[in-house]
Amino acid sequence: MKCPHCSISFHENWQDNEITRDGKRSVWRIRLAACPTCKKDILELGKIKVPTKVVKGDSALEAFANLMPELEWRQVFPLTSSRGPAPKEVPQHIAKDYTEACGVLPISPKAAAALARRCLQAILHGQGYKDRDLAKEIDLVLNENDPSKGLPLSLRDMIDGVRNFGNFSAHPITDRTSLQVIDVEPHEAEWCLEIVEEMFQHFYVQPAVRAERKAALNAKLQAAGKPLTK
Repeated sequence: MKCPHCSISFHENWQDNEITRDGKRSVWRIRLAACPTCKKDILELGKIKVPTKVVKGDSALEAFANLMPELEWRQVFPLTSSRGPAPKEVPQHIAKDYTEACGVLPISPKAAAALARRCLQAILHGQGYKDRDLAKEIDLVLNENDPSKGLPLSLRDMIDGVRNFGNFSAHPITDRTSLQVIDVEPHEAEWCLEIVEEMFQHFYVQPAVRAERKAALNAKLQAAGKPLTK
C-alpha cells in the first residue's frame, strides 16, 4: 500500500479498535496507521461481515465477532488519493480517466479498478492492440513478435496479472462494457493503477525523453557539422 498523503509505501502497522454503542459491541471497527515517512495519519473504518444466518441480538453478534470475523475496510481519512497527476505526455482522455480513478479509490475500489481497466484498454488501443475484449488485447501485447515493441518482463507480468483480479476472466471487458464494475479487493484496485502508471512510463514518458535527448544530440552534431543520428 502507498501512503495516500506522500505516495511512499509504508508498513501497514494498524492500531485496531472496536466501536461500542451503549457499552455493547457493534459491527463497526476503526483502525489507524501513521506513515513513517511523512508522519501523517491514515484512518479506515471497518464493518464486520455478519452472515445472514446469524440470529439477531447482541449475544449472537458478540459470538460472531469473537471468531476473528472478516471485515470490509474503507479509508475515511484522507478522503482523497495522492496518486497522480498523470504525466503531461499521456493523452488527455486517458489522463482524465486515470485522475478520476485516483480520486474515487478511497471511496470505491471497484469504481477505481473499472476506470483503471478502461485506461489500460485505451493505452493498448493507442498502440494498435485491439480485439473483441480486453483479455484478448492483453494477449496481443504479450504475444508481440516485434522485438522493438516488446514489453519489459516486469511489466509483462503485471499486465498478465490483471486477469486475476475480481474473477476478471468471467467478465470480458469489451468496448461496450469497459466500465463494468467487478468486485475487487482494495489492494487490487491499487495494483491496477500501478500497472497503468508503469504503462504511462513505458509508452509515453520514456519515448518522449528519448526523443528530447536525440533532438538535443542532433542539435549539437549539426552545430559541429557532423552527421545526425538516425
